[in-house]
Amino acid sequence: MAPRIIMSTSGPPAKPPGAGKPEAGASRRLLAGADLPAPAEVLDGVGEGVWIDVIRKMDEVYNDLLQYEVALEQKNAALEESHQFIESVLSSMSDLLVVCDRHGRIEEVNAALQRFTGRQEAELKGTPVAALFADEGSQLRVRELFSPQQRGATHDLELSVSTVEGSAMPVSINCTPRLSGVGKLVGMVVTGRPVGELRRAYHVLRQTHEELKRTQQQLVQSEKMASLGRLVAGVAHELNNPISFVLGNVMALRRYAGRLHTYIEAVNACDCAHTPELEGLRQELRIDRILEDMSPLLDGMIEGAERTRDIVDGLKRFSAIDRQADEDFNLTEVIERSVRWVTRSMPPKFRIDVDLPAGLPMRGSSGQLQQVIMNLVQNACDAMAETPEPRLEVRARPGAGEVVMVSVSDNGPGIAPEHLARLFDPFFTTKPVGQGTGLGLSISYGIVERHGGRLEAANRPEGGAVFTLLLPMLAT
Repeated sequence: MAPRIIMSTSGPPAKPPGAGKPEAGASRRLLAGADLPAPAEVLDGVGEGVWIDVIRKMDEVYNDLLQYEVALEQKNAALEESHQFIESVLSSMSDLLVVCDRHGRIEEVNAALQRFTGRQEAELKGTPVAALFADEGSQLRVRELFSPQQRGATHDLELSVSTVEGSAMPVSINCTPRLSGVGKLVGMVVTGRPVGELRRAYHVLRQTHEELKRTQQQLVQSEKMASLGRLVAGVAHELNNPISFVLGNVMALRRYAGRLHTYIEAVNACDCAHTPELEGLRQELRIDRILEDMSPLLDGMIEGAERTRDIVDGLKRFSAIDRQADEDFNLTEVIERSVRWVTRSMPPKFRIDVDLPAGLPMRGSSGQLQQVIMNLVQNACDAMAETPEPRLEVRARPGAGEVVMVSVSDNGPGIAPEHLARLFDPFFTTKPVGQGTGLGLSISYGIVERHGGRLEAANRPEGGAVFTLLLPMLAT
């Protein structure tokens, strides 16, 4: 607003000394660039004091402007610093960030999303946020988030986002409304975290946890087997003495029976023995029948004692199951002994086909591998309990390289597909309660791994199950 000029009607006032010159050098410099008349050109009737007041006011306005400029520069610096801080935070975020308007158009993205999708911010601005997602279902779900009916926050919504490689990656999406200063909805903030790596980490963690549980159960079972082995060793030792005693006495009795038979035959050949009294006593006591049965009875006793001795020998080997000292042995003999022990009590209709080479040299624990073979054969026999014509096939042959392959197959109902992945887990069993602990295959799997091999299970195309045991052979 222009200064108000007051005209005097009483004539020009007296001029003080120095009139017509500027009062201050600073004021002169301030007005140097202004389009103001010089004091000499001041209209007649205007006092110099008025101009001094004008100049003073202009100095005050200029000082205020300088202060406003300094404050503005400080605020601009603080705003720039805040902007750089926000930019650094957004650039450092590993989560995906998309800022959209209320219609779902992209307004801003962070560097993580640009790296994830392979598209720059300038390319993404103004495009629909639904275009970032891979499949139609995910795009439809994102459009629903921006519908007028959906104005609340959404958390942990798993959708598929297109990656820079062109594949679809599952991402956990969080969507939060963005409000203006008066509380009006102006858009949405969408954040996402890829869950693929997290799932892989969880999978590895779960596998490690399962292996740890399996190892723990095997250690517990190993302690139990060690106690059982010591018990069996003591029982086998105690049984071995009376069995040896019985077997030795039966062999002596057999020799005595032969001598008695010779003597009785000699007496029968003598005429003095053919008296009515002796003949009647001979018929009454059935001496001839006894002589005929004596040899088969003694043979049966000897066979039973020898079989009992074999069982005791097997128990003694079984008692050494937890020994870690390796030894050389023939796997063929271990397989034959295991099959014979398990199938001894099978019914006559049970068919067993065993195809083994003469020698399969191995190094390790024969007792532990015997336990594995016995467990596989016993499981096959149990699986064929309801089969009309059960058939067990046990085969072994050298495989590729220095590996021996042993297969135990049956013609039972087979293994359910959902059970194949858990078959070697501790305490998992398909048998009824009270008929299985679920530890046999788990322990067998650990034993085979300790011997440098592997144990596999599958269903045969013609029906039934097959367990394949792969073990390294002893180099000859």
